[in-house]
Amino acid sequence: MKNLNIALLHYSCPPVVGGVEEVVRQQASLFRRYFNNVKVFAGTGGHFGECPVEINPLLGSRNKRVLKAHRMAMEGEVKPLETLSKEIYRYLEEELKDFDILIAHNVLTMPYNLPLTMAVARLGREGIIKVVSWNHDSPYFYRDHPPYLLRHPWRMLKETVARVEYVVISESRKRQFSRLYGTGKHLTVIPNGIDPIEFFRLDPVTVRLIREERLFERELVLVQPCRLHPRKNIETSIRVTQALKGMGVDVVLIVTGPHDPHRERDMDYHRRLKALIKELKVEREVLILADYTFRSGERLLPDRITTRDLYLISDALFFPSYQEGFGIPLLESGMIKLPVICSKIPPHTEIGRRDVCYFELTDAPEEVARKVIAFLKGLKPHRLFRRTVREYVWDNIYHHHLLPFLNDIRD
Repeated sequence: MKNLNIALLHYSCPPVVGGVEEVVRQQASLFRRYFNNVKVFAGTGGHFGECPVEINPLLGSRNKRVLKAHRMAMEGEVKPLETLSKEIYRYLEEELKDFDILIAHNVLTMPYNLPLTMAVARLGREGIIKVVSWNHDSPYFYRDHPPYLLRHPWRMLKETVARVEYVVISESRKRQFSRLYGTGKHLTVIPNGIDPIEFFRLDPVTVRLIREERLFERELVLVQPCRLHPRKNIETSIRVTQALKGMGVDVVLIVTGPHDPHRERDMDYHRRLKALIKELKVEREVLILADYTFRSGERLLPDRITTRDLYLISDALFFPSYQEGFGIPLLESGMIKLPVICSKIPPHTEIGRRDVCYFELTDAPEEVARKVIAFLKGLKPHRLFRRTVREYVWDNIYHHHLLPFLNDIRD
């Protein structure tokens, strides 16, 4: 599928601070990430990131000419409104000639620049460009909206426009806009999202690993930060991972630490772990970063930043050590509220007390796997975290909702 040429339009854009402005910023970054051509058009704001931005004051909500046209329209004189709308239309028609799709955020639903609303509606109605009205809000949802919004020409904000596609950001908004429009117009729900790469400020190396291994799409991500040493009991982690896989869980175990090339015993342990992974057919489910090679052929060289990032995006710390002098990973997990599942040995019970999930070193892998599932199912913050990652990460929204929608309407 060839890449898209997408224009994003709102009254303002970053560095102006606001909810819709942030969505515009995130969408611009998202589209560029997947090699689409993107440009932002706004009335106020400036350049942000690497995305091209064009500022035209006539697109804003506080432009003097726009405000004057609004005042005259309230007094019954709509000619200035129509004149200004034609000027904006000609500007947009010229600037958008190389674009496939215009995504207009709130422009067809809010009363902040009616000449712009009229111009965008005309662009869509005449088929100059495929227009998507991205509906975040409407003043008609609130009882205290000004009475003039019920009069011409403002009431156009309550009506759909022929040939324009409509996106709403939630099922509740879909119900509200369906009642407002009073028509059978199809409304597509595409939620707003979050970008954990930006939110957590993840390192580029971690981002590559996330994308190549689809870590944001997995059902369960376990992290074991340790060297490849026999007392770390990594073979139990591997067997529990196989048991979880057998229970139908899309699981991945990430072992972050290196082996010690100076200790023959550790090298032999490393070889045995690799053989066990192959024997149990969990090559896709167990990632030993000391062995990891990117698709480009480059070796991954994990460091403390990589380990920190993997803590942040994992569902739980899995730590089945036979012996520990202390257990620093439990403290690190506690600092970021990461659930801990660990062997019941004295250093772990001293640190974890009643706030972690324990298993006995003699427990069968299937028994430990059931404990993992039961423990995490009982944690409401964990359930929200996993659902957020699977349903509201922008990359997943892009692949499952946004790109199919845009390809459908372009065709």
